Amino acid sequence: MTCRIAGVGIHLTILGSGSAGNCTLVETDKTMLLLDAGLSGRQIAQRLALIGRHVDHISGVVLTHEHSDHTRALGILCKSHPLPVYANRLTAEAVTADAELPEGVRISWRLFSTGASFEVGDLLVESFSVPHDAYDPVNFVIRHPDSGHAIGVLTDLGHVTKLVTERVRSMDVLVVEANHDLKLLQEDPARPWGLKQRIMSRHGHLSNDAAATLTSEVACDRLRHVFLAHLSRDCNRPELAQQTVGDKLRHIGARHIAIAVSSQDKPTATLTL
Repeated sequence: MTCRIAGVGIHLTILGSGSAGNCTLVETDKTMLLLDAGLSGRQIAQRLALIGRHVDHISGVVLTHEHSDHTRALGILCKSHPLPVYANRLTAEAVTADAELPEGVRISWRLFSTGASFEVGDLLVESFSVPHDAYDPVNFVIRHPDSGHAIGVLTDLGHVTKLVTERVRSMDVLVVEANHDLKLLQEDPARPWGLKQRIMSRHGHLSNDAAATLTSEVACDRLRHVFLAHLSRDCNRPELAQQTVGDKLRHIGARHIAIAVSSQDKPTATLTL
């Protein structure tokens, strides 16, 4: 039997984040919502167990886009546990057409229009478009109306648009991609130049500097926690990403904001608001 968190509030655990897979748990005492399911099904189950949760109690999965590092476990999860999966139409079509989806698995889609809001249990999910090399990528703000808390989740976007900035103002928590250090990426001998160009493009991934600039632009008294996500194993370092964002925040006097770095290999400590 899984241990549930009691009381009014919202709780955040990044189960894993990086180029090899991404999955984040947002929960209340009534709802367990996965944002993306890019780890293996076994890894998701094991990491939920590490924090006293069970895969049987997941209320649903919300997808940002169709890339495998965000959808890898869908087939296993939906085969073993009939879960509603929330996605826009183009993302759902791309996942359904994926040859890696196990034969015979039917996903219970809950389609939303990009830019729309919808409820999952007692959580309100607000979607908005982001620039990335996928069919119709989105990111989310997750609100808990009962407590008034809000979490902004920004991963897999090549540049920060005005829409993105406006949607994640006045958050309590911001999860933001800090994929690469520009110098480490440019000097990486293992990546061909074409791939480097894709990562650095306006539809690729945010650098540490871009994450720092965004964070400083939306910093406010309400924002207390920043999690840096989707770090490249080869073209970034956790301490480098944290320092880059931290220096920018200290420069504007925002010393009240705690910065944590997510890991590809283990869950973050659960944050309770």
